[in-house]
Amino acid sequence: MKHFSMKSIAALAAVSMLATPVLAKQAPGLQDLVGARGSSGETQLEMRGYTHIETHNDGDRKHSYWWNRDGKQCAHVVTWDGKYQSVETASRSDCNQGGGGGDNAGAAVAAVAGIALIAALASKKHHKDKEYDQQGTGEFDRGYRDGLYNAPYHNYGRSDAYSSGYQAGVNERSSNLGHHYGGGGYAEVGQFMDLNGARASSADDAMRDRGFTNVDSFKSGNTAYSVWNRRASRQCVQMTVADGRVYDIRDIGTHPRCR
Repeated sequence: MKHFSMKSIAALAAVSMLATPVLAKQAPGLQDLVGARGSSGETQLEMRGYTHIETHNDGDRKHSYWWNRDGKQCAHVVTWDGKYQSVETASRSDCNQGGGGGDNAGAAVAAVAGIALIAALASKKHHKDKEYDQQGTGEFDRGYRDGLYNAPYHNYGRSDAYSSGYQAGVNERSSNLGHHYGGGGYAEVGQFMDLNGARASSADDAMRDRGFTNVDSFKSGNTAYSVWNRRASRQCVQMTVADGRVYDIRDIGTHPRCR
């Protein structure tokens, strides 16, 4: 059996990518967003069924990736000077949805492995939205674990690194569980799990559009909680918002104001 060094794998991956270039295409149904302000563009993407996956900076430009679960579409948005400069299609793997296709033997296997390795390294590089010192990295990682494993938002140090880490964890959890609405049984239900990570105002509108009614709300520190009832399906959903975004949303089963 042949053994491939890391340099060989990278070289084969590069050859493979040169041999079959992937040309970016305009994302269908989203071209009207080119030129839109970043905040309004995000709202429109969420209203059209897209979920934010990740964002990273490249100089004075921001690159963000959005996944549409229904259309199985990954969109790559480039923002410059506060406006959407381009909205193009991207691969499923760019939205953490995995790739596809088979492979041959020998060099083809190595090429595929090399591409996967490069993608993994790129993902790790952009896991954080910026570089932090040792303390900041620790706060980011703590926030990431809390968000990923659905722990309460606990930013006792009021750290931007923790907030960014929590958002990254929530985005990954939402992506991994995007197929599930959060409950069980056989009855038709209102979907809501895809709203994890959405802007609070957009999430409120989406819940109303899906038949939910806001029956209670309260605050604790910097965190806001709201309870939503969908009587037709007997769902009682609690939404947790911090820093203007949904950090947790789940069916809590019962509440005095849920019927």
